[in-house]
Amino acid sequence: MLFSKARQIRHSGLLLAALSLISPPIISVWAQEADEAYVVSAADAGVQQIEPTISPSDNSVSPAENNSTTDAIEIDNRAPESDITTPPFTLLNQTIQPGQFRTLYWSPGQSFASIDTPVPVLVAHGKELGPSVCLTAAVHGDELNGIEMVRRLMYQLEPANMNGTVIGVPIVNLAGFRRGSRYLADRRDLNRHFPGTYNGSAASRIANSLFSNIIRDHCNFLVDLHTGSLKRTNLPQIRADLSNEAVFEFSRHLGGITVLHGRGGEGTLRRAATDIGIPAITLESGGPNALEESAVDGGVKALETLLQNLDIQPTLRFWGTPQPVFYHSEWVRADQGGILMSEVTLGDKIKAGDILGRVVDPVTNTGSDIVSPIDGKILGMAFNQVVQTGFAAYHIGKAKTPEQAQEEAQEEAQDEAIQTQPQGKVQGSSEDSSQNIPSQPATNESDNSTRPMKSMPTAEDDIDFEANNTTSERSSENAE
Repeated sequence: MLFSKARQIRHSGLLLAALSLISPPIISVWAQEADEAYVVSAADAGVQQIEPTISPSDNSVSPAENNSTTDAIEIDNRAPESDITTPPFTLLNQTIQPGQFRTLYWSPGQSFASIDTPVPVLVAHGKELGPSVCLTAAVHGDELNGIEMVRRLMYQLEPANMNGTVIGVPIVNLAGFRRGSRYLADRRDLNRHFPGTYNGSAASRIANSLFSNIIRDHCNFLVDLHTGSLKRTNLPQIRADLSNEAVFEFSRHLGGITVLHGRGGEGTLRRAATDIGIPAITLESGGPNALEESAVDGGVKALETLLQNLDIQPTLRFWGTPQPVFYHSEWVRADQGGILMSEVTLGDKIKAGDILGRVVDPVTNTGSDIVSPIDGKILGMAFNQVVQTGFAAYHIGKAKTPEQAQEEAQEEAQDEAIQTQPQGKVQGSSEDSSQNIPSQPATNESDNSTRPMKSMPTAEDDIDFEANNTTSERSSENAE
């Protein structure tokens, strides 16, 4: 009876016969369940089962051992690794099944609990394995174009035919959005407080909540969507730290869009993400407090190209050519106060010496021209408005190849690292006191300050006072 049962298992006769001489009770258990549990080779199963269950001092089989043996054989019946299905995606304590689109809700918890309104988070989890891409918009509450980009992109996704996961947070700064304001309710710029702290200011806590609950453990890539600020508008463009190899490669996935090198100011979302190893970029397009079709369309096209190149979802509309990179860029400023009237438009190619616009004093009827110092392209500009002396009016970029841009960005990063190396301890100071004194960066000889030198100004390098004028912060005279 024993071997009659055993012969029902393909290729197992010789092995089971040999083992029956050693441990008949084990073979008896296997034979009793051969018709029900064994669909793989008993020879293969025997090799995996017998070694842990046979003991020189004990030939008996406990019920627990018998169960583990059966379970192990069933595990061997799993599909090959290449056929393993995509696991569910967990976010904000919710589970999204493969091929599913869901709207979740994130609450920073900074309002009265009874009237707190959570922030919608859109998640499309693909049927097949792939990377996760996070899109954040309206970190500044007056930036509407990014909100529309997230909506258009997310609702054209088809999770059942998609690889990987796309997470969209269309309105991060819900409080600012409701008021049409760039800032939070406490008049702070949220994009100066990432990654935030658990017990800091309101802005810092909101930043920490978003970063901890959504960004840090769920994003393989991050695109933070912005517009120009303070009555300025931007050509669709990417801000990326081109000295970082992973970020540089990521920036090339968005097709024929302008790319500007910039490490990102301390406290910006993309800087915080990049610092923990998440390739992150900022996508700027258009201006604040307006919904601009051309700006939205250009941004969506870049995002569609990104998903195409990451093999997340194919699209019929994408940039297939390598993107130009504008590494060297500078702002041109007004030399007098008055009313700005531009003679160029966004995206225009200009030559050194071209007149970009004119500032006129409406009382004296005197004015002065704003002249381009370099050849290039208008990447950003101010709307016609009343301006003061020194107002940044036009942002001009000069084209370079991606390789040139990366090389110069890496050289700049090396120079900055050398210039910001901490000085040694003060001679004669005690150990305790030296620990309490922060290291000082190298002195910038041009202004005799202790701030690190900057080898090239970018759109983020100007100082802008916070709305309440109590502290200064790195500006995004151009958003971010």
